[in-house]
Parts: sequence; structure tokens; C-alpha cells
Amino acid sequence: MTLKAAFIGLGAMGAPMAGHLHTKGLLAAVANRSQAKADALAAELGVAAPSLADIAASCDVIALCVSADADVIGVVEALVPTLKQGAIVIDHSTVAPATATKAARLIAEAGGAFLDAPVSGGVEGAKNGKLSVMVGGDADVLERARPALEAYGARITHMGKVGSGQATKAVNQVLVAGIAHAVTEGLALGEALGLDADRLIPTLAAGAAGNWFLDKRGATMLRNEFSVGFKLALLHKDLGIVRGIATEAGTDRTIIEQSLADFSELMSQGYGDDDISALIRLKRPS
Repeated sequence: MTLKAAFIGLGAMGAPMAGHLHTKGLLAAVANRSQAKADALAAELGVAAPSLADIAASCDVIALCVSADADVIGVVEALVPTLKQGAIVIDHSTVAPATATKAARLIAEAGGAFLDAPVSGGVEGAKNGKLSVMVGGDADVLERARPALEAYGARITHMGKVGSGQATKAVNQVLVAGIAHAVTEGLALGEALGLDADRLIPTLAAGAAGNWFLDKRGATMLRNEFSVGFKLALLHKDLGIVRGIATEAGTDRTIIEQSLADFSELMSQGYGDDDISALIRLKRPS
């Protein structure tokens, strides 16, 4: 039986993810905090843009990708009263593991199932349908939801019980922040030394220093183009969550704390909507 899916949260990641569900013939409805945005995408794709109550009552799989913990709980609470029995709610947002656990409990009490399934791969990954999906929840539920996840996921990994997906994303965000520091600091040095970017970046990328961030953001940051990817204000939000997780785990937080401070500084200067590669602004000579 073909799954009937909905997607809630139509931002830079959510809209293309919904588009991939549509391409696979699975998308029945979309929703967004701004109804106008939902109506526009619904008209483009030829699907409905109904209330969350209607989505809950009619869809087998409901995916969401929203900004904050409170948004996730708010959406879940709106779905619960009319949730179709056996429906699967998949949360692609980046939130605390405790939020995932609470959402799972609410959905289970309503007769549904929940997967916390944050993603990595950036806006490009969402547009290309090549995201890495890190999933927490019941393995059997994941298998039922897999046709929907495969619409936009190149790698779908079951990480364990509910909350494990968010725990994995916490690790991911520490690595993202650390790599951003290394690449921006290194390229700022290369810039200051007068090295040619067209030669420098491919040379670095071919060796041990090669990485996704250098490949995708190296040239753009040296051209002062900072509107291409993940907003630094959102990584700042994520790292605030990660700080709590790392504090509880008792691990070192050097990269987390430095990143929070630096992104906070950039946000205070009005650069919160810039891609995280805007960190190079703080690495250049003052």
C-alpha cells in the first residue's frame, strides 16, 4: 500500500524534502507556520494545505522540520487529538533528546509511532535528495517509514531508541562547528598570505585537509558570499542544545563554547542569517 505522507515546516530544508516526497508520489499535504507559504507550495505541487488536525486524521506518515523544541511539541500537540491510528510522526528538526522522548510519549498515547530523525547534508543535500538521516525509535517503525525517508535520504541509519537520532545530531554539530573553525581560520591565513584561491582550495581538498565544508564553502567565503547554506543563527541554537548534552555527559566543550561565543558575536553584528562560513569574518586580520 502506498503511504500517504504530509510535510510540516517548509523552510530551506523542508520545502525541497517535501518536493522529493511529491516526486515519489507520496505527498498528500503540506503545512507551515505561514499559511501563505504552505498554500504556495501546495499549489505548485498540486497537493492540499489543510489544518494540522486534518493532516493528522488522514495521513500515514507525517514528517516535520521546524526550528525549535517548543515548535516540535506544539505541532505534536496539534496532531494528537485527531491522529490516525498507527500513523508515524517523523521529526527532522534538531532538538534535545528529552524533547524527542516527550514527543514520542504524546504520539504513543494517541495510538501512533514516533521517530526522531534529524538530518545532515545541508541545503544542497535537501535539494539533491542526498541527506544523511540519523534515526531514533523502533526498528519496525523505521522500516514502515522507510519509503518516505528514502525520498530524500541517501543514507538512513537506525541509531537506537528514541532520542538516539538527536544524540547523533549533537555529535554531528560539534564536528560541523570544529571543521568550520579550522577551514575559516586556515583560509583566512591563506588569504592574508596572498595565495591564489583557485589553486589553494583544490590543492587542500586533494589531501588530508579535504572535507565537505572546504569543498562547498571555501570559494564562496573567499568571495564574501554568505547566503548559500545553513544559517549561523541556527547552528548557534543547535549548539546551545549540544552544550547541555555535553555538560550532562561530562565531556570537553572547548569547540562548543568557542563557537557559541563567536556566532553570538556575529549575530550581534547583524550576520545571523549568514551561512556559517561567515565565521571567516572573525578570522581575518582586524
